[in-house]
Amino acid sequence: MISFSYYRPRIFPVLGNIHDAEIDRAQSISVPTTLNRTKVEEIGRDGAVGYLATSPSVAYTLSQFEYGNIELYEKLTNQTAHGESGEDGITQTDFKTPYFDICAYMVDDDETFRGTVWYPALRTAGFSLNISEPQAVIERSFDFVGESAVVWQGANKYVIYGYHTAGSGSDTDIDLSAKPPVLDPDTTSTYMLRVVRVTAAGVSSVLVDGTDFTYTDGTKTLAITSITADDVIKYWYTSGTAPTTQFTDNDTDAAGLMGDCASIYLYVPASGSPTSSDYIYRLQSVGLDVRFDREDLREIGNKDVVLRGVKNTTVTATLGRKVEQWTIEEALRGAIADYGKIDVEEFSDELALIVKIFTDNTKTTLAYGVVCTGMSPTSVNVSPSVGNYTDGETTIEGTSFTISQDTTVLGI
Repeated sequence: MISFSYYRPRIFPVLGNIHDAEIDRAQSISVPTTLNRTKVEEIGRDGAVGYLATSPSVAYTLSQFEYGNIELYEKLTNQTAHGESGEDGITQTDFKTPYFDICAYMVDDDETFRGTVWYPALRTAGFSLNISEPQAVIERSFDFVGESAVVWQGANKYVIYGYHTAGSGSDTDIDLSAKPPVLDPDTTSTYMLRVVRVTAAGVSSVLVDGTDFTYTDGTKTLAITSITADDVIKYWYTSGTAPTTQFTDNDTDAAGLMGDCASIYLYVPASGSPTSSDYIYRLQSVGLDVRFDREDLREIGNKDVVLRGVKNTTVTATLGRKVEQWTIEEALRGAIADYGKIDVEEFSDELALIVKIFTDNTKTTLAYGVVCTGMSPTSVNVSPSVGNYTDGETTIEGTSFTISQDTTVLGI
């Protein structure tokens, strides 16, 4: 059997000059796959004529403990250093067209390698950040969608990823003899799963087998038809030879970050920049959920998705507390402390929420933060119950967010 210790997940961004990494601090993975087969019957016949099969629907769900690293967000958006200090941050628009593969290298309890489960061309359907209580581990979860799931085993048991940066001149041939590709058993003469060219200007294109590249099994050479100095060629294939890296233990980042490592701010930007007075105290729970209304299109004559996009983004934040003061309502109203009248009809629809995650509970080093703007209240609930202190829950909703390690981008 294959235990969680030997199920080693790894992500491979497809576009851009950004490369693979292990998925750290994963707590659960679920990948239900619907085969989408329709039974066909006809008048005059008892029983089925056959089954029509469309592309499967793959729903990949990943949950992680928060460990203060934005690497996965950058992999999902096929970017590097975009959310780091000095950069403009990762926004909802960055999730529209990027896609990625996730695979898991699987070893059984006898340390025998059993194969690679591979989910190609996934896209992000949504993600969430959740602090269920003050002393709980901060958790984040991700939902991905795709159309394919493959188990590679036997002679094809390892998925290999590599890249080559072109030098000057006719640097068109890439030697793959160290980990030679193995023929796809379902497809005659096909060795490469995918080949992508990224130009020095950052433009990515998926190359066509036989036109843009060829693989010669005799020489174990991948030949690129057209290449320019500093182009990066990324390639995927299967092999009977193990990749150099399957999973690298991350002992640098925190094992997990607790709710006391977070700071929450809520304010009305029209009133000025956020200050310490916009800090929200007495919170018992915080949930931040982002959903993408994706429109990923196929074309007639092709079973694969050829265009990727997001029509709408919905950002929902839920703040739970024990009712003591009306700090949140004052923030929703854009009012000063102890303002004499808090009328829900006067709540602002241009709120900003900032969630900052620090490397520990001293809050001296920022790990990263999320700022959500243009937020509008949708629900305010005060609910007393017998034997309990009064609960309060506030829900706000918007369409935009930015993930960044830069306090200038976050606003505070």
